[in-house]
Amino acid sequence: MPTNRSIFTRVGLALASLALAAVLVIGFKAPDKATAAGARASNTGPGSTGSGVASTATTGPGSTAGSAPGATAAPASGTRTATGTLIDTFYGPVQVQVTVTNGKITDIVAVALPTGGRSGRIAQYAEPILKAEALAAQSANIDFVSGATYTSDGYQRSLQSALDQLHA
Repeated sequence: MPTNRSIFTRVGLALASLALAAVLVIGFKAPDKATAAGARASNTGPGSTGSGVASTATTGPGSTAGSAPGATAAPASGTRTATGTLIDTFYGPVQVQVTVTNGKITDIVAVALPTGGRSGRIAQYAEPILKAEALAAQSANIDFVSGATYTSDGYQRSLQSALDQLHA
């Protein structure tokens, strides 16, 4: 026969479990409509690359427009721009466009970032930090922003694909 002490212990554990379940249910936030639609449309899972179109535009002497991937080219002068691959993350798409002038990364523009709700706020917070990191490093070898891991990963991968296009 169970003692009073074991009964109270079991009741206490049951109540604690119910309280935890209630907190988890109340704290659950469903993805916003844009994020859910993007996840359904991609059907490729977290962190996979989407089918975005990557393009390059070059100006100035020594540009390497039309070069085959992996081709060796002389250091280019002038201003060249490339749009990286669209990276479809769990929280939404990430894509950047990089501008290189005389071999130096001079600007990075986020073409696509997660939008709406908390994901959008996190992306808007992380983007200027990621841009500053990349401009300082002059490469895609950047530190991730804490709390924005998926966005940071997408930013880094899209930036690297754009730099690969420019052979920078």
